[in-house]
This record gives sequence, C-alpha cells and structure tokens, in this order.
Amino acid sequence: MAEGQAVGMGGRELLERFNRAMRRGDVGLALGVILILTVLILPLPTWALDIGLALSLTLSVLVLMVSIFIEKPLQFSSYPTVLLITTLIRLALNLASTRLILAHGHEGVEGAGQMIAAFSGFIMSGNFVIGVIVFAILVIVNFMVITKGSGRIAEVAARFNLDAMPGKQMAIDADLSAGLIDEPTARKRRTELEQESAFFGAMDGASKFVRGDAVASLLITGINVVGGMVIGMVQNDLSFTQAADVYTKLSVGDGLVSQVPALIVSVSAGMLVTKAGVQQAVDKALFNQLAGYPRAVGMAGALMLFMALVPNMPFLPFAILGASMGTAAFFLDKSQREKLEQEAAAEATQAMTQAPVAEEPISSALRIDHVRLELGYGLLQLINNPKGQRLTDQIKSLRRAVAAEMGFVMPSVRIQDNMQLPANTYVVHIKEVEAGRGDLRPNMLLIMDPRGEDITLPGEKTREPTFGLPAMWIEASGREEALFRGYTVVDPPTVITTHLTEVIKDNMSELLSHAETQKLLDELDREHQKLVTELLPTQMTVGGLQRILQNLLGERVSIRDLPTILEGVAEACGHTRNVTMITEHVRARLARQISDGNTGHQGFIPLVTLSPEWEQAFAESLVGSGEEKQISMPPSQLQDFITRVRQTFERFAMQGETPILLTSPVVRPYVRSIIERFRPMTVVMSQSEIHPKARIKTLGQI
Repeated sequence: MAEGQAVGMGGRELLERFNRAMRRGDVGLALGVILILTVLILPLPTWALDIGLALSLTLSVLVLMVSIFIEKPLQFSSYPTVLLITTLIRLALNLASTRLILAHGHEGVEGAGQMIAAFSGFIMSGNFVIGVIVFAILVIVNFMVITKGSGRIAEVAARFNLDAMPGKQMAIDADLSAGLIDEPTARKRRTELEQESAFFGAMDGASKFVRGDAVASLLITGINVVGGMVIGMVQNDLSFTQAADVYTKLSVGDGLVSQVPALIVSVSAGMLVTKAGVQQAVDKALFNQLAGYPRAVGMAGALMLFMALVPNMPFLPFAILGASMGTAAFFLDKSQREKLEQEAAAEATQAMTQAPVAEEPISSALRIDHVRLELGYGLLQLINNPKGQRLTDQIKSLRRAVAAEMGFVMPSVRIQDNMQLPANTYVVHIKEVEAGRGDLRPNMLLIMDPRGEDITLPGEKTREPTFGLPAMWIEASGREEALFRGYTVVDPPTVITTHLTEVIKDNMSELLSHAETQKLLDELDREHQKLVTELLPTQMTVGGLQRILQNLLGERVSIRDLPTILEGVAEACGHTRNVTMITEHVRARLARQISDGNTGHQGFIPLVTLSPEWEQAFAESLVGSGEEKQISMPPSQLQDFITRVRQTFERFAMQGETPILLTSPVVRPYVRSIIERFRPMTVVMSQSEIHPKARIKTLGQI
C-alpha cells in the first residue's frame, strides 16, 4: 500500500506540474504549435479531423470579428503571427484530410469525415460540377481580389510609414522642445510610431501567407482528384465514373472546407490594412461617413425609384429600396438639423455663463530662456537627421561634456524654429541676447585645412562660424577625398554644437545663477557638507561664493573640484573679504589643475613674461587703500601696453604658438581685466599658479 500511495502521490504531483505549465500562455502556445506539426506527420481519425476543421472555421470568424471591432490597427498588432498560425493549421488539416480521402475515399463520401461530407452535400448540392465551379470562384476571389488588394495596401502603407517616420519623429522632438508635451508622452509617441512602422512592414510580408495558402489549396485539390482516381481504379477496383464521382466530391468538398476559412481570414486582413487612417470601429466609421450626408442618401433613393419605373425592371425591389433610402434621408436630415440647433444653443448658453478668461500672469511674460537655439526652416531636418547623429543628441552629449570638464551644469537648450530667419541660418541666444549666429548648408560638409593653406577641392568658400577660420562647403560625396588630403571634415550638426560650446564657455559666468550655486553645494558628498556648514553663512554668503565661481568660470577655470575651492575660500576668509583677492588665493590652490590645463602637447607651458618695468608700472598705477585698490594707468601708457601685447602674441601666433602671459600675483587680476577686452582667449597666469612639478618654457617678454 505504501508503494501505491507513493505512485498516487507521484501521479498527482505530475498532474499538478502539467496544470501549472498549461496555465502559462507561452507553454500552451508551444504545445499547440507542436500539435500542429504532429498533424503534418501522423494520420488523424475522422472525428479529430472534424474537430480541427470546426476549430479552423471558428478561429477565422474570431479573427474577422476582432478586425471589425478594433479601433486602431495597432490594437491587433499580433495579427501577422495569428495569420501564420491559422495558415499552418489549415495546411496541416489539408494534409490530414488528403490522407483520409486517399485511404478511405472508396468507402463513400463519409470516409473523410462529416465536415467534408456536409460541404460536399450542402454547397455542391450533390453535383461535383457545381462544387468545382464554386471552389474555382472562391479561389479566384480570394487570390485575385482580396489577397492581392490587401497585399498592395500593406506594401504601400509600410513604405509610406517608413518614409514619414523622420518627419513624425522631428515633429515629436519639436513639440517636446517647445514644451507642448512632456518626456513620457514623447517616449510613448515614439514607441507607437516604431510599432506602427513594424506592424505594416510585417503585414506586407504576412499577406504572402494568404496568397500561398490559396495556391496550395488549389494544388492539393488537384492532387487529391488525380491521386484518388488512380487509387480508386487501380487498388479498389472502381470504375472511372465511380472514381471520378467519389474522389472529385471529396476533394472539392475538402477544398471548400479549407477555402472558406481562408477567405474569411483574407477579408479580416483587408479590414485591418484598409482602416489605417480610421480611428474608430468599422461600423461607426461606415455609418458616420456614409450616413453623414443626407443629400447623398436622398439622391441614391431617387435613383432607385427611377429604376423601378424603367420598363422590364423589377418594380418591387427598387421601389422598396428607393422608399427606404428616401425615408432614411428625411430622418437623417432632421436629426442633423436638431443636433446643430442643440449645439448652437449650448454654445450660446456657455458664452453667457462662461466665466471671464483668467488673464495670464505677467510673470510668465517675464520668463526668459537662459539658452535658446533658433533655426531657420531649412535647418529643421537637423533635429532628426536619419543619415547621422541628431542635433538634439549632440546637445545632450554637450551638456554632459561641459559638466565633466568645467563642473558647471549648463541650462537646458530650448530649440525652436524662427520663420523670420533665412532658411539656412541659426542664432544662439543667451538670456534673450544674441550671442552668435551662422549659416549652414544642411546637406553638405564643412572642411577646413589645419595647416592654414588654401583648399583645392571644388565647393563654396565660407568662414567657419565659431572662430571665423577659412573653410569650404563641399558635397557629401567628397568626404573621402577631403579626409585623404588631411582636411578637417565637419557635418552641420557638429558645426552648431561646436559654436554652441564656445558660446556657453564664454558666458558660463553669467549662466551660473544663485540657484545653480546652491544646487552645487547641496549635491556635494556628505563628507564635504561639514565644510559647507562651517563656511556658510558665517564666513561667506552664497552670493559671495557665486561671484568667486563666476570669476573662475569667466577665465575658463573648471569648478569641478568644488571641495578644494571651498577650502581655499575658507583659508582666504581668515584675512580678507575681498572677492578678487579670495579668487586669486583659490587660483593658487588650483595650481595643479590650471597648470595641467595650459600644458601644451609638447609637455610644457609656453610662457611670455611681463617685464619688471611693466610690473612696476602696474603696481604704481594701483590706487586706493586696503582691499579697495583699482588700476589707474594713463591712457597713453595703457595704449602702449595693448600695442606691445598684441604685437608679441601675433608674432608667436604666426609661429604656431599660443603662449600664456605670466605676471606676479599682485597685478594678475588687473592685467587680465585689460587683456580680456581685446584678447579674451589669452590666458593670464600668476607665478603662484605654476605648479612646482610643471614644466615651463619662456618664449619671450613684454
């Protein structure tokens, strides 16, 4: 008994595992496909064939009903897979019925099952000639009309959706940039767009299943007739007439049983692809659009009444149809008039009771965009360039690169079109003030010669908008030739991104607001929060720290090492409250970083020093006491200094050098304040900012 109980428990456990597996849809689908493949190999009894044929007919009707009642094609996105499975089921049942027809056809019409016998008796009316004609008509309708039309519509829809995808994605990105939609909505629209394109592409290929099924059904029927007659006459001793009668009825009945579900599935495919532009169920769309014009219904009814009066025409059908359509036109027109009157009354009531529209707050008109990029209509294609990287992606990468390099999180860039700009012009605004502009050729490439020589390729000469260097626009096909000659090749989105990068770096000090400064402090690691607490607000305010960080960013010194900056501020606050002097002390603390950033590719810092005479001249020009010193140099002497600096740096620039101007710590901020007005890119360092381990090379002296 113990063994019996163990066997019973093992059987129950096996049954429970099977039930759990069947509850999973993927396992059930896999078993169903395996069962279909089994039917292709093993013979079926007649009762199993009848169940399979009934199931095929039921599935086809279900697919047709779902295709009618859905509102959007994407609601039935699994249709290509369903079409493959239903086609495979019909082909497997065709093979099973062929075995039964050839093996038991000599026994009579009932030898292949009741379903085939019913179709051969009811639809064929016992006459195989009628059955052959009906079967041929069904095949022609399915193959030549419905399937061919559905396949063509699916092909055109797939092509149009693929061609329209860049424009639709660009529209989504434009709505997102304009603030009309949020990021989750934009992501959802992009997903729907991708699914729609994939669906119609799959439908284009899936329509071939139906066409192949129609051809296979025709061939299988012919094989059954010929093979059955040979078997009937040779093996079962039937006469030619008996074999032709029995096997033709069975074969054509089998073809009808499989062709009717195939026709229904073909109609469902046509329903699905033809409602690509309809956002309603089929019944609502047809009624609203056909019955929405009472005059058209009335004209059709008048034509039917006229046809009833034509001699030799059947009076009753046309008279009934004409009277019905005329009555329908009358009531439809009346219903529309009542609906219009109700809408007008509702609008009037709403206008009387509607509260005055709240005035938009003035604060919304005062908001400004910190960074805005305006594009002419000819450059809108760069937002979603299908042949290269999108402009929006490059700007996202730019924000990450600026944050990693400078420690400054730049504001988001608002991109919008400006129809008042020339087609190929872009403008960069910083706080609503134009900070840069340029002209592009969206389908061409910009090339520059890093050696400064003339470009010999054919193209349109221009100036690179960021630095004003000589450049040329060439066709995209000339990329390989330009790279072979050693030219720098840049695409239009990269030109905009480079220009935007330089504009941002030039204006970082203005873009660093009080709120951004507080955010940088809040996001510091926990171990540095104690330093922030000790420094703020007892020794330094957030506004004072903001000015120090702005001074650093104004000279393109990275503030990423914020803890070191805070330590330098805390040290300097012990003996001064002057922001300029605190900034100079912080720069000395950042000597390693500043020296490394100005080290050339040859491994040393190229320097041009300020002569002792000019050092003394600047020191003597400082007026004021204590921390309120200012420079007051005679204009003639100041002009002489500017001329000497310009001549010296231009001479080194012709030699391919970009040296650093080195001064003493006392006069550095004042020298920088003068040089930034005529050479803003020239770096001015003090001797305390040269790290002890940095290699230097003195090129000259001013």
